[in-house]
Amino acid sequence: MKFDTPKFGGYMNFAVEFFAFIAAVIHVLFFCMESLWFMQPKVHKRFGAATTADAETLRLFAFNQGFYNLFLAIGTFVGLVLLHLGGNVIVGQTLVLFNCACMLAAGVVLFFSAGRQKLPAAMIQSLFPFLVWGFWLGF
Repeated sequence: MKFDTPKFGGYMNFAVEFFAFIAAVIHVLFFCMESLWFMQPKVHKRFGAATTADAETLRLFAFNQGFYNLFLAIGTFVGLVLLHLGGNVIVGQTLVLFNCACMLAAGVVLFFSAGRQKLPAAMIQSLFPFLVWGFWLGF
């Protein structure tokens, strides 16, 4: 398995790719929770819907939000595949970095819109994309 791919004169290292993969897997899990499992009480309570009636009100919103998360994950996975299966490396890197930037930005928006109450969710959503960018930029 090839771990080093060209990066504008350098390389997208294993850590960047690993953290991007983890971020994508987490977003697939979000998709499952929001679009497939949302009406289960233990799931909808995590999203602030205390009752089944509350969850029913939010169901279509959560369903749509889940697909946003799935599309971010798919974009990241496609970028990683392009890096390793002979695709256009620049396109692969761009997909990985853009989708991770969107994940990171969404986590920041979640925190600033909901405050400390949603800090754990914001951290889960944005930690690995933050690490992607940190390792990509060489911090």
